[in-house]
Amino acid sequence: MRPSNRDHILDAAVRVIQREGVTAVTFDSLAAEAELTRGGIMYHFPSREDLLAAIHQHLADRWEASLLADAGGPAEELTADERLAAYIRVSAQSATRAELQLMLEAANRPEWAAPWSSVLERWAPVPADAGDDAASMARLVTRLAADGLWMFEALAYRAMPEAQRRAVTEHLVRAVVAPDT
Repeated sequence: MRPSNRDHILDAAVRVIQREGVTAVTFDSLAAEAELTRGGIMYHFPSREDLLAAIHQHLADRWEASLLADAGGPAEELTADERLAAYIRVSAQSATRAELQLMLEAANRPEWAAPWSSVLERWAPVPADAGDDAASMARLVTRLAADGLWMFEALAYRAMPEAQRRAVTEHLVRAVVAPDT
């Protein structure tokens, strides 16, 4: 056994969810996956609720870091099109079945949805004026298509061929950044 580490535990929890689903995350299954003791897990997460909330935040933080790296700066310094383009590229490369399962679990738990909602509001918000403005409508439809791409892969249990995923991603980015091309 090795000393417990919060990020190591959260990464192990994501692996369990990816393989077996959210319900499979127990202190015992997580201790086995992380090669820690149950006490080592509970030192960081006194309850399963605390653990699940931390997993949501951990993955949302991971998405935020990927978005920042892809875009080359914080969302506040980018245009709506640049933020959405980064979201499209990152979601096409990083979304997993585990993330989809956790997002579905968060649908009925506002406290679990909060980290995801925060990231989405910064990077790919649903435009309030999408029905009135053609550019906003294009961003909304492109966001929905980007979400559909990673959900397709998460639900299909197989990755789209890399060249095809890249072509779809580039098409979506062009649709929002340079719609006339």
